[in-house]
Amino acid sequence: MSDSENLGSFFKENKKLVKDYIETRLDIFRLKIIRIFSRSAGYLIWMIISLFLLWLFIIFLGLVTGFWLSSVTGSYITGFGITALIILALIIILALLRKILFVNPFIRTIIKKASEETETANGE
Repeated sequence: MSDSENLGSFFKENKKLVKDYIETRLDIFRLKIIRIFSRSAGYLIWMIISLFLLWLFIIFLGLVTGFWLSSVTGSYITGFGITALIILALIIILALLRKILFVNPFIRTIIKKASEETETANGE
């Protein structure tokens, strides 16, 4: 019985320390989640801006190509029609190769970033 009394008195004496320890661990966990979310949000914003700029570049490249082909063929309809066919072919190629070009590299990047976060969190 003396062991259970000693154990009970141990928990009574160290209740505040255990409570502080648990609160500290919860704060650390919360801060890690905030760090991961912040980095993810930063990458997401960067990707949105990059995609917008790429979209603008493709639009202007299409216009330039359309006007150039129009001057070569002598007809706006033919020049911009050829440009539209080129863009349609690119869209079809990208749709067919979406897993190889976009999905799989994106998944690998997410796994790599998550494992880096885990390694840095465990190393701290």
